[in-house]
Amino acid sequence: MNFDPMWDTRFAESDYAYGTEPNDFLKAQVKQLTGKRVLSLAEGEGRNAVYLAKLGFEVTAVDASIKGIEKAQQLAHSAGVSIEFIQADLANFDLGREKWDSVIAIFAPFGQALRAKLHQRVVQALVPGGVFLTEAYSPAQIHFGTGGGNDIDTMFTKVQLAQEVKAVKWTHLEQLQRPVVEGRYHTGLAAVVQGIGIKQ
Repeated sequence: MNFDPMWDTRFAESDYAYGTEPNDFLKAQVKQLTGKRVLSLAEGEGRNAVYLAKLGFEVTAVDASIKGIEKAQQLAHSAGVSIEFIQADLANFDLGREKWDSVIAIFAPFGQALRAKLHQRVVQALVPGGVFLTEAYSPAQIHFGTGGGNDIDTMFTKVQLAQEVKAVKWTHLEQLQRPVVEGRYHTGLAAVVQGIGIKQ
């Protein structure tokens, strides 16, 4: 079991912890996503799933927090979009095989052992030519204190990302600093790693 009950506490707050607008990297690179069927991992309160659904994607969003799912359903309802929300622990959730045109993971805070296995399953779950898009905190984020907590095990470099996600061609793989302004818990200059990989 990977779920930290802290997430239910955070998502039970009345406001949206990370805002209701999509992640900047996803928004800037959304045209790189292929097909219609998108799986969003650790979706949280729904901001990225709702954004994609409004663009016409068929979105399935997974998160372990029931409070996060409830907030995401409210956001989808207010936006007038239909999304399949699934409450599940990604440590043992079956992503399927060659099922998704695109998979996204935006600031999904998993420790290295789980993350490496999940990344392998992501590639298996993509159709050939499918796209994996991710943004996460890199280890330098520990010095910024602008989001992501204080567990460096949940942060990774672009080298680690490339090692963990095999059988993709990286069209974008960068480690950089950028302002991240996403609600109360992600605000300020941050150290991130970004990747867009196409399954070969």
